[in-house]
Amino acid sequence: MTEYRLAILDDYQQVSSDYAPWESLLDGGVKVTVFSAPFVSEEQAVAALAPFDIIAAMRERTRFPQSVLDSLPDLKLLVTTGMANAAIDLEAASERGIVVCGTGGSPAAAPELTWALLLAFARNLPVEENSLRAGEWQTGVGFELEGKTLGIVGLGKIGKRIAGYAAAFGMDVLAWSQNLTADAAEAAGARLVSKEELFSESDIVTLHLRLSERTEGIVGSEELRLLGPDGLLVNTARGPLVDEAALIRALEEGWIRGAALDVFEEEPLPAGHALLHAPRTVLTPHVGYVTHESYRKFYGEAFEDVKAWLAGEPVRVLGG
Repeated sequence: MTEYRLAILDDYQQVSSDYAPWESLLDGGVKVTVFSAPFVSEEQAVAALAPFDIIAAMRERTRFPQSVLDSLPDLKLLVTTGMANAAIDLEAASERGIVVCGTGGSPAAAPELTWALLLAFARNLPVEENSLRAGEWQTGVGFELEGKTLGIVGLGKIGKRIAGYAAAFGMDVLAWSQNLTADAAEAAGARLVSKEELFSESDIVTLHLRLSERTEGIVGSEELRLLGPDGLLVNTARGPLVDEAALIRALEEGWIRGAALDVFEEEPLPAGHALLHAPRTVLTPHVGYVTHESYRKFYGEAFEDVKAWLAGEPVRVLGG
């Protein structure tokens, strides 16, 4: 019997075994090791993962550029949760003969978290809760969403759900992305505008683009100044969509009303990071996809990917 070593990465909550029967793989000659802490460097990741034939990665918590893949001589199968992972160099994996497989995911998890962050900021929920626990009562004044304008950058599957939520709250909805058409925007209940119009006319802007070379830094100083001192930026997509230095300055100098963020340029966010101390923020640690329903899909289908590859019939193969 051929023996394999499988690494399950970045199981922060130590729950991977709750969502798939990984221990059953031992009967097929697969030894499973779970890593619950993030790797602090590429060198640490390579040193830890060099002996493994199979790696199951959770989203983009660990990066697999060519330099890492070239340093993992035994790696044969790389599974990622989700059907896209910007942290994996698919071309390099293909050249190395590494099979990369993905999984489905929850369509509701990220949109619901987006709306939770938006509401939490609008009604000062973190501040009010902390004040209440400290013995105070009603320390601030929130704002309502009805009648406000929501700008959606990226009207894909998540963006369309957000447009539906906005309609239910009585908001006007604008949308923009590089390839969006007026008909597609109208079908989702939004109005297509230019990027500049979206940022200048919206009370709240929320980002729902995939990270790529053309979208990295798509929100910078110009966009934040257009959003203005009454505008809120929400980002549950990917941190590098926003010029983080510009955002920190915008918060510190009052260019914008505030920011509600689930994603950051560097994750986990380092202790002492400027965003942790920036005013008028609501921050969560990239939990947009962290739900029971999402994890059942992620870990369950990652397990299926491994079983299918072991049987010589890989499924949900990504890239070439």
